[in-house]
Amino acid sequence: MDPTILGLNLVYAVLGVVLMWVSYRVFDRLTPQVNFPEELKRGNVAVAIFVGSLFIAIALVVGHALN
Repeated sequence: MDPTILGLNLVYAVLGVVLMWVSYRVFDRLTPQVNFPEELKRGNVAVAIFVGSLFIAIALVVGHALN
């Protein structure tokens, strides 16, 4: 396999993770009334489902944007 293709895939993977983290931080800043990490520590299942869904939605957007 071509090393250039492997390198580009690695760059895209890192870029995707960084974009997901930035997107989550932006969403966290836009909703200051909800402390997601604290709610997750307390075992709030609704927040866990919401954050999981948020990560899936962000991953779909970032994946299609990088493709």
